[in-house]
Amino acid sequence: MSAEDHGALTEAVFYILLALHEPRHGYAIMQGVQELTKERVVLGPGTLYGALSTLVEKGWIKALQDDKNSRRKEYVATDQGKAVFQAELERLEELLTHARLILGREES
Repeated sequence: MSAEDHGALTEAVFYILLALHEPRHGYAIMQGVQELTKERVVLGPGTLYGALSTLVEKGWIKALQDDKNSRRKEYVATDQGKAVFQAELERLEELLTHARLILGREES
């Protein structure tokens, strides 16, 4: 499946992939998304860890080598995951462009 064939991402997956452009553990992902969205998007542990598992299976993210002194597993987006994210960003930008085009015509 190519990056363009993934379909629309859920908001949770979008923010998880965005957060994982740099390595983070689960709690840091939850905190970062909540802070970035001013608490509009709150990822519960079940949602987050279910999504992380699915994204690992798809090859969009990978778990980094565990540090023996840490119980926290860090994840990072793979090249494929970054490509999927970029394709979604382009899709969303196209939606906004079309909306602005139509709404701009109506307001004139």
